[in-house]
Amino acid sequence: MPRLTDHPAYTFLACLILFWLASIISRVLYRRFHKTEPDTENYTLLLGAVLSILGLLIGFTFSMAVSRYDMRKNYEEEEANAIGTEWLRLDLLPAEQAAGAKPLLRNYLDQRILWYRAHSEEEVEKIDTDLNILQDKLWLIVSTQARNSQTPVMQLVASGMNDVFNSAGYTQAAWWNRIPRSAWLLLLVLAASCIVMIGFRNHALKKATFPWLLPVVLSFAFALIADIDSPRGGMIRIQPQNMLSLDESLPSANK
Repeated sequence: MPRLTDHPAYTFLACLILFWLASIISRVLYRRFHKTEPDTENYTLLLGAVLSILGLLIGFTFSMAVSRYDMRKNYEEEEANAIGTEWLRLDLLPAEQAAGAKPLLRNYLDQRILWYRAHSEEEVEKIDTDLNILQDKLWLIVSTQARNSQTPVMQLVASGMNDVFNSAGYTQAAWWNRIPRSAWLLLLVLAASCIVMIGFRNHALKKATFPWLLPVVLSFAFALIADIDSPRGGMIRIQPQNMLSLDESLPSANK
């Protein structure tokens, strides 16, 4: 299901609108309750506590996004290593089977690189279809030879191919592992509450210092978190550097 946080620019604009509405709410609340004598000391203490909690939650959420980003990077490296290892193990197959499997594995590597660079779901679905076909062809070659020659060497080749497919599955799972929507909702509600409280205090004190600064800073912070958390949206994306390096290192004659 599409998420607003898949588009950090939209996340920034949505946060700005939300915080602008929060500032309007603070003005309405002030007009409604301005005759009530405020407890300035307790109000300041409460505002400081809420801001501290907001900062803590933003830090935790940023840490969650970075850890998931690092996980996706690590799985890309592991997947490239699995493909490179299996490329070497294919030499253990008979010459005819190896000649048929290596171009397929090279094509599989190219499709995986395209998968990392894809932007839209339509591109991903087409690439996934091509990858499934290539996996079936590769497994047919390896499994047929493993059945015909049940030796430790053939088991090694079959195990390596299984690692290639498993690493792609782990990568997909890591890309699905996102910051929960409930966490985003909690952050937005808490941030909007802070904007309301600060706006109410500013109206009560008849002064405000850069009232636009906190909404803009919070919007940028949420957009940055969304950018890191989104695998395909925004500017901060996983680049298949290890796969590209592997692709360049494989013999050109086998392309």
